[in-house]
Amino acid sequence: MAIVTDAAPGAPAQSDERGQRKRLGRRTPNFLGGLGGWVWLALIILPIYYVVITSLKNQAGFFGSNPLAPPTEPTLANYRTVLEADFVRYFANSVIVTLGSVIPATAVSFMAAYAMVRGHGRIIASANTLFLMGLAIPLQATIIPIYFMITRANLYDTLLALILPSIAFAIPISVLILSNFLRDVPRELFESMRLDGCSEFTMMWRLALPLVRPAVVTIAIYNALHVWNGFLFPLILTQSPDKRVLPLSLWAFQDEFTVNIPAVLAAVVLSTLPLVVLYALARRQLVSGLTAGFNK
Repeated sequence: MAIVTDAAPGAPAQSDERGQRKRLGRRTPNFLGGLGGWVWLALIILPIYYVVITSLKNQAGFFGSNPLAPPTEPTLANYRTVLEADFVRYFANSVIVTLGSVIPATAVSFMAAYAMVRGHGRIIASANTLFLMGLAIPLQATIIPIYFMITRANLYDTLLALILPSIAFAIPISVLILSNFLRDVPRELFESMRLDGCSEFTMMWRLALPLVRPAVVTIAIYNALHVWNGFLFPLILTQSPDKRVLPLSLWAFQDEFTVNIPAVLAAVVLSTLPLVVLYALARRQLVSGLTAGFNK
């Protein structure tokens, strides 16, 4: 009787598992969704493929062959031409502006978000409203006041003239995203650290920052993309060729290499390589930050 009694409760569970396996096995594949995914992948890969193979062609091969055909004689002469046209200086300017904008904006946004989540009072509530207003103001509507302030501060035609407005426009969205992540941190963790004698500053850097690290990496990459691809600020706030950044230099390359399309596309490839490397290094943190909250 003991054997029958022990086996009887397990029989329905085993039958349920078998029925679930059968249902999973009978599930028909979504051919339409798969086809749509392959079409979307082709639409994304085709322009990238065209840019890369064209940058490896010479002008004769570009004009005399199928645009989508791979080069019969690949060459790196276009990349050498771009590098000899002060590309390294433009690249260094973009790196300086991007790092000088993203690092301070991320640090200030994290501290402001922590203060908004952990603080109380009317000042905190008004700060939240202020950041929301910052999202409602488009960049194009502020270019004239920014130009006026930059010229009055004697910062025109400097890299600092690009860094300061980029920081200001990166803070509102960063604060709102980080504050939402910080609200998900259990308050019991803060209370336990407070009982251990930790200050708010210690809790912010040793508790809150490790828990919201995916969100910090996400907003850092998001702001870096905006600053790296920014065109309006460099166009309006700089003038000298030695202060050009990559988006503005691509515009100059288009005028300089009007007929040499492979050289222009080689400059495009070189300017996008840092973004690809950045995504490859921070891919896991970026994906976890973008998908956080979907499994709750």
